[in-house]
Amino acid sequence: MRLIDPDHPFYRPKWRRYVLVAAPFVWSGVEWSLGNAIWGSLSAAIGGYLAWHLVLNWRDPAD
Repeated sequence: MRLIDPDHPFYRPKWRRYVLVAAPFVWSGVEWSLGNAIWGSLSAAIGGYLAWHLVLNWRDPAD
């Protein structure tokens, strides 16, 4: 079972995938600036997971 289904039509627009990947990294920066290293690391890990599935390994399901 996957946590995210990259074949879902919601993820087809490229801008949406990039926003979903950027949001956890931005939040990670906020957490790190506030001194919360654990939450910052967790947010960065979520961003990395999303980047792996939605940007690096993403294939258009219509192809």
